[in-house]
Amino acid sequence: MERILTDKANYLATHGYQVTIVTTEQKGRETAFPLAEGIVLKDLAIGYEDNNGTSFLNKLLSYPAKQRRHRKALAAVLAEERPDIAVSLFDGDERFLHKMKDGSKKVLEIHFSRFKRLQYGRKGLWALADRCRSARDGSIVRKYGRFVVLTEEDLGYWKKPVNACVIPNFLSRIPKDTAASDNKTVLAVGRCDHQKGFERLIRAWAILPGPWGWKLRIVGDGPQRGELQKLAKKLCVEDSIEFPGICQDMDKEYREAAFLAVSSRYEGLPMAMLEAQSYGLPIVAYDCKCGPRDVISDGEDGILVKEGNIPLMTLALTRMMEDERMRKEMGGVALKRSERWNRERIMEKWTELFANI
Repeated sequence: MERILTDKANYLATHGYQVTIVTTEQKGRETAFPLAEGIVLKDLAIGYEDNNGTSFLNKLLSYPAKQRRHRKALAAVLAEERPDIAVSLFDGDERFLHKMKDGSKKVLEIHFSRFKRLQYGRKGLWALADRCRSARDGSIVRKYGRFVVLTEEDLGYWKKPVNACVIPNFLSRIPKDTAASDNKTVLAVGRCDHQKGFERLIRAWAILPGPWGWKLRIVGDGPQRGELQKLAKKLCVEDSIEFPGICQDMDKEYREAAFLAVSSRYEGLPMAMLEAQSYGLPIVAYDCKCGPRDVISDGEDGILVKEGNIPLMTLALTRMMEDERMRKEMGGVALKRSERWNRERIMEKWTELFANI
């Protein structure tokens, strides 16, 4: 979400828009991605993340006060900046931004899916809270001038409110070189956490009939990285699975892969899938909500696997690994279809939305 926000802000700033980004957790740290000249960054230092890892009661008691501080601080920023349009990224301020009488038009966008809160996999009181918040989300989105989702699939799950439209993510750069279909590396990219479901990919990998000199490369870091490494060792596949952590040269990672494997439990519109297509990589992915179905045409530029079915994931991996000709043909289709994620084409949709609102 941080990267696509930065890419959009940079595009707008270099096309005549005055852009201010308001954050709640930056706390003096440098931005993860460089911002264009002229973009104003204002951090409210609310500290929602300070309660991460604490008890349900701790979060329940502290959240209302932080929401009040957030609302007051954001109101002050809007009064100072006097924007024409204010956009919420559905990350805490969606509950009150639409109520603010600062004169700006209000837009809400979501970078995950309608079912995000229900797919955390939490239990007990946490699960109850997730269900309540998810139900509330359905009414909140209708209170904004425009509501933007990433995929046609997700639009249907929101029951297609009249203020909603689909604007996908885009590729900020097009690679000069594509991947070679004869490589023997399966690439997986993302944060090592519950959402990405890498343990499901490792279990599928462990029951491969091969892997005949192949390796699985899981690029990314996160709270479950150590657990994933232990699982690989437990299943006796640690020699064929690599965990390089965060890689600065993702261009090299994509170019040296044969195909991308996606094992997520839920998504919005994963950038790794868009990037993989731009390198001519086919994709094997669980058909989770949402994203894979909007990116992959099953059997044409990749393989969609029934969500959560590990044996079927093993079969799909095996099929892709065994058939170089199929990988090459699917990769060619993927490369052509990556034109859908052209930055100019996608940002034109955003500028039209801003003009029409």
